[in-house]
Amino acid sequence: MVHVRYIVDDVDAAADFYTVHLGFELLSSSPPAFADIARGNLRLLLSGPTSSAGRPMPDGRRPEPGGWNRIHLLVDDIKSEVERLRQAGIRFRNDIVRGPGGSQIVFDDPSGNPIELFQPADR
Repeated sequence: MVHVRYIVDDVDAAADFYTVHLGFELLSSSPPAFADIARGNLRLLLSGPTSSAGRPMPDGRRPEPGGWNRIHLLVDDIKSEVERLRQAGIRFRNDIVRGPGGSQIVFDDPSGNPIELFQPADR
């Protein structure tokens, strides 16, 4: 199992987003601090501002959502997944990009954390 932590603004909104749109299962929840969700071998810890992970660093910086590091979800049909998510009102950072390894696209969760859908190239 791979464990990833995302800092989120709203734990309930983030947990709903991942379970409704991306097939994650809610393992436990203690809003507004955190939720623990999983999809296959990926365990995603959603940490709100009141969680221990949301506390300021010694230099005063506060953990916040966003950036470009992201979880990478494999899909069988990227075009249909993008269409399904767009119909649900999800906006993407870019269009589908194709490369020698496959096709990818990036979108954000409700707090601005990036998620990549990836369809491997036929080999």
